[in-house]
Amino acid sequence: MQRMGLVLGIKPEAIVEYKRVHAEVWPEVLDLISDCNIRNYTIFLKEPDNLLFAYYEYHGSDYAADMAKMAAHPRMQEWWSLCEPMQSPLTTRKPGERWAQMEDVFHLD
Repeated sequence: MQRMGLVLGIKPEAIVEYKRVHAEVWPEVLDLISDCNIRNYTIFLKEPDNLLFAYYEYHGSDYAADMAKMAAHPRMQEWWSLCEPMQSPLTTRKPGERWAQMEDVFHLD
């Protein structure tokens, strides 16, 4: 299992809508996330900094393939097109990242 931490900005004027759509995530999106071996997925909001922090656990054996599968799915593409205009990616993210991946520096079970 691999723990993942990611961070992304959110536009202040979009926070109410972002919360609303995430309170009603489409079942196909939830199923796809599970089918791509992601478990224990949570998104946190930090105001007034307007940052989103995502945490999930990857339980598969080929992360790149699972992420490609997710990205290729039409319903996920539709979901992302709904959410992305509300987001504000960090300028410090690596090339190819939308959510900036964070380094796991400590963990206690």
